[in-house]
Amino acid sequence: MTTIRRHPIAALLLSSALLGSACSQKTQTPADKAAAAAVPGAPAGGAEDIAAEDAAASHVKESNELIEFAYSYPLEAARIPKLAALLDADRAAQRSALVEAAVRDKAVADKEGFPYHAHSHLQSWKRITDTPRFLSLSSEIATYMGGAHGMQSFDSLLWDRNHAKRLKPLDLFKSGEAFDKAVNDDLCAAIERAKSARGMSWSRELDSPFGKCPSASAQTVWLGSSQGKYLDRLTIAIAPYEIGPYAEGSYTINLPMSEAIVNAVRSEYARDFLPAS
Repeated sequence: MTTIRRHPIAALLLSSALLGSACSQKTQTPADKAAAAAVPGAPAGGAEDIAAEDAAASHVKESNELIEFAYSYPLEAARIPKLAALLDADRAAQRSALVEAAVRDKAVADKEGFPYHAHSHLQSWKRITDTPRFLSLSSEIATYMGGAHGMQSFDSLLWDRNHAKRLKPLDLFKSGEAFDKAVNDDLCAAIERAKSARGMSWSRELDSPFGKCPSASAQTVWLGSSQGKYLDRLTIAIAPYEIGPYAEGSYTINLPMSEAIVNAVRSEYARDFLPAS
């Protein structure tokens, strides 16, 4: 695949509470145009967009005095037009929300006479696995909105080829309660081991601010495959503040795909799972 690089020729400027830009002309796909049109003043080519076989199929970067924005997804997702359009729309929505907040906060900073620091949204979708039925993607998101520090969060996506639609991992289970019943004991034990590996003790006292083991269904769930055919791997991604202070960071907890978990799967997806041997 040909590598395409798009570079801005002028910085974005804040004018009338909107972003304007002077930029190079380029050929845009319908998805590019829709994404640009979704945000007032969005650049027609003011962000770097890289596509290559050995890199992200869609990789948009933008940095200026107001925002830092990056959003990427892999080639496997780009090859599915409906999924690519969905991700392009999400990219436009995320950028629009970032710009809106940044414009508002910069106006307040200018009025009050204190420094403004560029807001950011950096998001990368990566392939977990690609089975005959499902494309499973994970996403790590880093944001900064002018506070004392940024934040990290996670997302997940399953594309069901049989029905050409996006699913959440929990959609494959009978209920969130059934998933929790199958997973929570293993999750709590794994969290304790993960904390111990970092040299952290975990107080389970009732008055401890982080003493309660989180419900698995309230966290980000990633489903994977060791052999590319069945879903037989499970990871729970836990953001900062969920089980410890910000300085402790986030956790990604790998759990065995137990019989109990497979038994909690809805019947229409049962054949797509395989318990760990």
